[in-house]
Amino acid sequence: MKHIVIIGDGMADRPMPELGGKTLLQHARIPYMDLLAREGRCGLLKTVPDDMHPGSEVANSSILGYDQHKVFEGRGPLEAASIGIELQPGDMAIRCNLICLENGCIKNHSAGHLSTEEGDILIRFLQEKLGGERIHFYTGIQYRHLLVIGGGDKRLVCAPPHDHPLEPWQPLLVKAAVPQAQATADLLNELILRSQELLAGHPVNLRRIAEGKDPANSIWPWSGGYRPAMAPLSATWPSIRSGAVITAVDLIRGIGHYAGLRTIEVEGATGLYNTNYEGKAAAAIEALEQDDFVFVHVEASDEAGHDGNLKLKLQTIENLDRRLIGPIYEAVKGWGVGDDPRESVAIAVLPDHPTPVALRTHSREAVPFLIYAPGMTADDVRTFDEEACASGSYGHLEGDGFMKALMAI
Repeated sequence: MKHIVIIGDGMADRPMPELGGKTLLQHARIPYMDLLAREGRCGLLKTVPDDMHPGSEVANSSILGYDQHKVFEGRGPLEAASIGIELQPGDMAIRCNLICLENGCIKNHSAGHLSTEEGDILIRFLQEKLGGERIHFYTGIQYRHLLVIGGGDKRLVCAPPHDHPLEPWQPLLVKAAVPQAQATADLLNELILRSQELLAGHPVNLRRIAEGKDPANSIWPWSGGYRPAMAPLSATWPSIRSGAVITAVDLIRGIGHYAGLRTIEVEGATGLYNTNYEGKAAAAIEALEQDDFVFVHVEASDEAGHDGNLKLKLQTIENLDRRLIGPIYEAVKGWGVGDDPRESVAIAVLPDHPTPVALRTHSREAVPFLIYAPGMTADDVRTFDEEACASGSYGHLEGDGFMKALMAI
């Protein structure tokens, strides 16, 4: 049996008055997710420990069965791995957003969804002006970049910018959690302020403003740490002899790297509503021909949730169902049947965490999940949503419970 996990990042939500008290999953047209829930088994999964921030770095790693209290090191080291940066002892890697400030507030965490090409120009410029022996800026994807501080202290209090839309930015500057980290906090805050001076008049931003777009007028560092102690999935699950990760997000590539999964690049995968769903589906089907385990991550619903865009988030959920889950199911449903020599495929679908449209940030409620395999005994769940899955036969899982349930098939 092969296994594929499909993540609709931030897809879960809360009941919305605009939808008659339904959640987006209850309101959306998702025939394939409903079919898999009806023919499979369902439950709820707690992906974020009570004492940890509900970030995608925690939730996705938790879904894969990793104990967050043993492996969590923040987003920075994961994103470093995804772009080929091997951290040295003492290196602190920290996520470095390019954000938009306006009237003393964080207007948005993405600089109006800056393109990767624009971000690369700005990050290279900042490295030239601010980088040095201890300080290294590295280009990531779109607005998501990386800063590595040699000898940095990770014991910091940082504010994820997507958690603070429209809030004043100055009270959110980096703070030291312990006195020994004060020098690192001071350095990061100095870099924030100097970046604002440098980016204000950069031609990329002047052009964006002229085009009516938000400028990328500040860096914002957060979620730093050191190299994590993650063992590959094969060490825990011997049936995973080879695996692959498909995503447009550096963070997820980094998790995949430490989990021992090869990264598959898909042309046109953007991390937004306009991502190449069909390309990801095709890549996943091809990967299943050779790999035992495939992890497919789609960011679009999360970004729509952060933007507070109800209509767009509904569209991303329906696109995930129709343009990715549907083609994958239709392609593999006959594997292992009759004379087909290929192994049959178990399919799991779930969000990593909710990103409620009304909140515009992540929340920590348990998420619905489904696991389907040909010929399995189904439970009584008829639709895929937060309420229906709560009564599923898997019950309420946490820790490595989801991976244990999936790999038991």
